Amino acid sequence: MYTSRTGFIIGFHGTDESIVKAVINGQRELKASNNSYDWLGNGIYFWDNSPSRAMSWAQELSKRKESKIKKPAVIGAIIDLGYCLDLLDYKNLDLVKKGYSILKTSLSKSNIKIPINKGNTTDLLQRELDCAVIETLHKSIKLTGGKEFESVRGVFWEGEELYPNAGFREKDHIQICIRNLNCIKGYFLPLKRITD
Repeated sequence: MYTSRTGFIIGFHGTDESIVKAVINGQRELKASNNSYDWLGNGIYFWDNSPSRAMSWAQELSKRKESKIKKPAVIGAIIDLGYCLDLLDYKNLDLVKKGYSILKTSLSKSNIKIPINKGNTTDLLQRELDCAVIETLHKSIKLTGGKEFESVRGVFWEGEELYPNAGFREKDHIQICIRNLNCIKGYFLPLKRITD
């Protein structure tokens, strides 16, 4: 009953300025990501109410050798999460555990090693295990004829501690993965305001 959220949320996506312009002008849609390390599974990723984090991400990506981002920019989206696998809701974490169990069983029957989360920092930014678990859960629901999730939402703790023994990190954020394009109700350019 509470898996469908009420109201709209604002999400921000960091990308190249040319893509922002094309989306705003209705010439294209944002492209869904389907990397094996996308921690919330396949879909279009947004930062929940954080244009600054979206810009930071676009700037980080633009510095990579193979990056297609030449001029970092941010696009805002008005989003209805619809039927959401909200990982901030305690009961949904049980579903993720079941997804892990299904993945582990199916891979062991096929004699395939289970993926692992990895990375150069304790953040383990390449979340191949998490992605496989979430995607396995989605496939399992589809195979059994259950109601498919349209979005996934989760908290990501990332970066250095803000201070010694802190429970907060410098890049903590809530991220949203949109699986159903109909959840995106519109796009906009974020305003740049001069602050005091």
